[in-house]
Amino acid sequence: MNRQTKEKLLQYCIDRQQEVIDNLQVEIDEAQRQSNEYGAPKDRYDPFKTKMMRQRDMFAQQLAKSNQVMNTLQQVPIEKEFNKVEFGALIMMEKQNLFVSAGLGKIEQDGITYYAISPAVPIFKAMAGKKAGESFPFNGRNFVIKQIV
Repeated sequence: MNRQTKEKLLQYCIDRQQEVIDNLQVEIDEAQRQSNEYGAPKDRYDPFKTKMMRQRDMFAQQLAKSNQVMNTLQQVPIEKEFNKVEFGALIMMEKQNLFVSAGLGKIEQDGITYYAISPAVPIFKAMAGKKAGESFPFNGRNFVIKQIV
């Protein structure tokens, strides 16, 4: 594993997150369009208009969170050489490979499975600061860090 692998993983994460952001914006625009076409509320408790506005607001909240994730991804220090587990590191272990960036889950790349995780998840907290060759317990199992990129 090398820096190029990490760059590809980060680009995949950014592309995937941009797709989520774009889809949410489409949903917001569609809810707003339907609400506008419907016109003024028929009465104070117009259920359709209320539903459209709630839906738009829900998508807007999801969009704000998605933009925060994108901002986090844009902060990943790709140029940095890592010798311990920290934000931006790619950790290779016997049974799994973790990319500490944002919690985006499973990524298949070049026949290898990686998991993009957030620094807020418990497994990261269990291994934070560890170096290659060190082990750590998590959920009743022992994990050994083989390599950090």
